[in-house]
This record gives sequence, C-alpha cells and structure tokens, in this order.
Amino acid sequence: MTYVVNDKCIKCKYTDCVEVCPVDCFYEGENMLVIHPDECIDCGVCEPECPVDAIKPDTEPGVERWLDVNRKFADSWPNITAKKPAMEGAEEHKDETGKFEKYFSSEPGSGD
Repeated sequence: MTYVVNDKCIKCKYTDCVEVCPVDCFYEGENMLVIHPDECIDCGVCEPECPVDAIKPDTEPGVERWLDVNRKFADSWPNITAKKPAMEGAEEHKDETGKFEKYFSSEPGSGD
C-alpha cells in the first residue's frame, strides 16, 4: 500500500503533510503536491494532516488514476520537505470539484 494525493490538493497546496513525512516522499508541482509511491513507507502520518482530505491510501476505490498521476509527476517535480504557505485563494478552492480538468498544471513547483 502507498498513499496518493488527489485533485482536492489542486489550487490549495497545503503543505502540512510534508512536514510530518519521515521519508520526504512529497514532490511539488506548480499547484499541487504528489507522493512518490515507491518512496512512501505507508505510515499514514500525512493523511490526517491534510485539511482538504486530499491524501488517500491506494486501497480505496477510484484512486488508481491518482496513483498514476502521483508516480508520473513525482519523477519530474522537485522534492519538498518543509512547510510553505498555502496557495493564494486556497480557502475559496478547497471544496471545489473537478479541479484536475479545470486547473491542473504539469509545471514543477519550486521545491525546497
């Protein structure tokens, strides 16, 4: 099992989760985070830290798509290990649906 980040993270990018990760397996895109599934040790400490419930175990139904997205972009985005401020407008986007189709950016973030 591994954990994955889904589209609830897009346009929010709260980084509370990266601060508690013991293996630094988070990677930063321009407007979301992903978890490298081969680095995640399945400890689960990140899941309750996410204020928008964007982190899920890969055993949940419907997360297969997110496993692919996380794997693909973790290989090209920079590693992030320290907390940063959430994106501007995060509060207004946190409950929005369909964010991947509307806003996803494959551009990398700045990392640490």
